[in-house]
Amino acid sequence: MFYSRGNNTFHVQYGEYSDSSKEHFTLEDERGKFSAVPLMASGRRSGPSGRPWRGIDPARRGKNGMHWLRKNPELLDQLDKEGKIYWTGEGIPRLKYYLSEAKGVYISDVWDDISVINSMAKEFVGFDTQKPEALLTRIIEASSNEDDLVLDCFVGSGTTAAVAEKLNRRWIACDLSRFAIHTTRKPLLNIEGVKPFVIQNLGKYERQAWQTAEFGNETGARVRSYISFILKLYSAQPLNGYIWLHGMKGRRLVHVGSVDSPISPLDVGQIVAEFKRSIGTGKEAPRTNGVDVLGWDFAFELNELAKQQAAQANVDVRFARIPREVLDKKVVEQGDVHFFELASLDVGVKTSGKKATVTINDFVIPADDVPADIQKEIKHWSQWVDYWAVDWNNKNDTFHNEWQEYRTREKFKLVTESSKTYDEHGEYRVVVKVVDILGNDTTKMLLVKV
Repeated sequence: MFYSRGNNTFHVQYGEYSDSSKEHFTLEDERGKFSAVPLMASGRRSGPSGRPWRGIDPARRGKNGMHWLRKNPELLDQLDKEGKIYWTGEGIPRLKYYLSEAKGVYISDVWDDISVINSMAKEFVGFDTQKPEALLTRIIEASSNEDDLVLDCFVGSGTTAAVAEKLNRRWIACDLSRFAIHTTRKPLLNIEGVKPFVIQNLGKYERQAWQTAEFGNETGARVRSYISFILKLYSAQPLNGYIWLHGMKGRRLVHVGSVDSPISPLDVGQIVAEFKRSIGTGKEAPRTNGVDVLGWDFAFELNELAKQQAAQANVDVRFARIPREVLDKKVVEQGDVHFFELASLDVGVKTSGKKATVTINDFVIPADDVPADIQKEIKHWSQWVDYWAVDWNNKNDTFHNEWQEYRTREKFKLVTESSKTYDEHGEYRVVVKVVDILGNDTTKMLLVKV
């Protein structure tokens, strides 16, 4: 089924001719093979399509008379002049339908020519509900034009986004599953010349429902009670008089992220700005250079990049994830709630002339996020990395995958070094993005002078 808002777009689709279908093109001239198809159809007409042409009166042919399909005999003159009319031995004109110009076999409402994905298919990624690219190609080509916007609200393995990209459509892909988002990125990155795309986390509705159930419907009181609850679990004391700074633990300030949106670079900028304004400006002002930022989710490109930006302002920012166990009353009552830091990335860079080489030296992922059976299989830090990519000349905009390296079923070992030779000397902003085996992003920015 398809639905349209306003004017609809629908392009009839055609499939490849089978060998048996091609056998119908039995005639041939200097232009190639063709089939001679009728120029007349049954039924008399009183208009131009019913007039005689070249001595042939269509009204006198057939049991109930016939008419010209081209409606106007003058069009038949033009076709004959172009050599596109074939005259049978009985002197009946027929249209030359060339194999080279044929669109193919008309595809009806029943699509039984597309096979399901199996484990041996080249495009197979191991996602349970993966659809074949041929299916999405047909749907997108039939119902959109180039540069149209394609939306898939349940993207799964990412077939829709990958096909839309290949067909030069714009696209938005959504899914509640982090694994689905992670799976979607690989086929996109594998497309030659893929345009930059952004991954955004829009929040979790389960936590919104929990917050309302626990702390009431009144917005202000609900938010204040929620922040106090998280601070207590973190063993921090409430701090009043600030917007972005909510508590104090030891000598470090604490920010508590909201339940329905991830911690973003903009949030970190506001936290650092308020921190700089507050430190040492009053009798009760905290004297520290550290802030712990607690969040349920973090923008995909946040951790290392935000740390670097904060460090430039001489602020030590540490990110910790609010665990899902917070939603479980029994766990909270037992005091078994732990906050863990995000992954950290160590990247080195060397230059020689116009050539720059970046190397991943180490990658540390919080062990609490990883099932015990997977932890046992990890023998080297590089096994935490599922893939990594480099934007060699980032303009402080969308990340461009100019180079990427990732694991496949056939190639498990990961290359940890990449080089780029620039056309001109100068200073470049190089952004390195690592995606771990759980689908989390860790990004680091380097200023490289060549």
